[in-house]
Amino acid sequence: MDTNETLRTFEETENGGPSYWIGVVSANHVQRGVSGGFAQMCHGKAAPLRRMQPGDWLVYYSPRMEIGEGEPLQAFTAIGRVMDDRVYEYAMSATFVPYRRKIEYVPCQEARIKGLLDRLSFTRGQRNWGYPFRTGHFGISREDFLIIAEAMHVAIP
Repeated sequence: MDTNETLRTFEETENGGPSYWIGVVSANHVQRGVSGGFAQMCHGKAAPLRRMQPGDWLVYYSPRMEIGEGEPLQAFTAIGRVMDDRVYEYAMSATFVPYRRKIEYVPCQEARIKGLLDRLSFTRGQRNWGYPFRTGHFGISREDFLIIAEAMHVAIP
């Protein structure tokens, strides 16, 4: 299955259950979201947040500690559930008003992706495994989500 086919397949949920998403954000920005109980990604765009539905799960992947040239990290850094259907604007400054979404984060431990590359369907056997992360937000399968959650020491019902 190629990457595009994988992403299309996992955006559709089976049996009306939740969808599972990865958001790509630097670790220091993830911590702001965890502290504030919100998700913000893709430079504050609304579209990725609107794709998610109440009850969906979000896992943050952080390529770096800080945006731009920060120290490399390559780890899953937070996991939480979408709480409602409201996407809202939040004025961080006079010139930057990003969109946010309420997320209930669960306690977890950071999990480096290196040990999971051969276990995740969207990275297994991929020489350029980082390609899907370039989109900033993409859907994954329940199976991949559970593998990541287990690595983060989170028990999902």
